[in-house]
Amino acid sequence: MLSQIKIVLVETTHPGNIGAAARAMKNMGLSNLCLVNPQHFPNADATSRAAGADDILSRAHIVSSLNEAVADCQLIVGCSARSRTISWPEISPRTCAEHCLNQAPNAVTALLFGRENSGLKNHEMDLCHFLLRIPCNENFSSLNVSAAVQIVCYELFMAHNSADHPQHKLNNASPLASGEQMDLFFDHLHQTLIDIGFMHTDKSKSIMRRMRRIYNRTQLDTKELDILRGILRMSQDNQKSN
Repeated sequence: MLSQIKIVLVETTHPGNIGAAARAMKNMGLSNLCLVNPQHFPNADATSRAAGADDILSRAHIVSSLNEAVADCQLIVGCSARSRTISWPEISPRTCAEHCLNQAPNAVTALLFGRENSGLKNHEMDLCHFLLRIPCNENFSSLNVSAAVQIVCYELFMAHNSADHPQHKLNNASPLASGEQMDLFFDHLHQTLIDIGFMHTDKSKSIMRRMRRIYNRTQLDTKELDILRGILRMSQDNQKSN
């Protein structure tokens, strides 16, 4: 199950943080590392800080966009210490581990960690089902990215190895929608709301952010998504015929 969990580092500036994150992952039995536009990689500092986790670095998947990184993922969680104007459902590292391990056996989960200086941007959090916040000193709440990875990986390791954990308890008839499928749905929803006159283009950003919050909270499966897209298509067809 841990092999289905993807650690995603977004636009990491310091290569040493990539190496330290790889080491943290290997300590806790994770191996799937994805890097979105790393500033310096491959790099000797990354290899040095990995301290034996070179295999994770060598297999790291490098992509040019976060959408590409999460396209195959059914659960997406963003780690952030920043307050947001529009709230996301918040979970702790321990609760996050439970969510990750309660996914269907073939489901892929992405855990997102942002830039060292600014974290994840709002439009990147729009892709997430949950916001993961690590409790710490409120007067000094910004963790080093590799330290954050270590904490989350530790909770995953402990939950995975707990005798009481009901692993693989979900057995959905339909798989959960992937990040790519949800992106296509939100594009379809956006265009439909404009077509039927509910929303104007200049006001669409804030409305769509809230619509994403609504649908991401429910974690739609593929059949549910097909139903919703069928409704959208019929709404568009009715609008054209009027």
